[in-house]
Amino acid sequence: MPATMTPPAQQTQPPIPVPPRVITTKDLLYLKDALSWELSAFKKFHFFAQQATNPQIKQALDKAGQMHQRHYEKLLTHLQVDNNAAMASLPRPSQQAQQASQ
Repeated sequence: MPATMTPPAQQTQPPIPVPPRVITTKDLLYLKDALSWELSAFKKFHFFAQQATNPQIKQALDKAGQMHQRHYEKLLTHLQVDNNAAMASLPRPSQQAQQASQ
């Protein structure tokens, strides 16, 4: 008889409604990858749209390219953060420990 496994407890943490003010190194690497993918997709769709002779296909390719361009521009807005100022405004771990002991 096969052993039954119980599924792990699901996390009930709500999604974050707004991005954090601080960008970590890992966040930056994810954003760089996503920017690269979006830019590559935009360039490919633009190239294929220029090659298309069927107006409907050309329009569909242009539309897809514009979508990737919008995604690229949206991702760029997440990089327009003064990370040093945001980090300075966060409480330091030593400050939190001092406040807790008071």
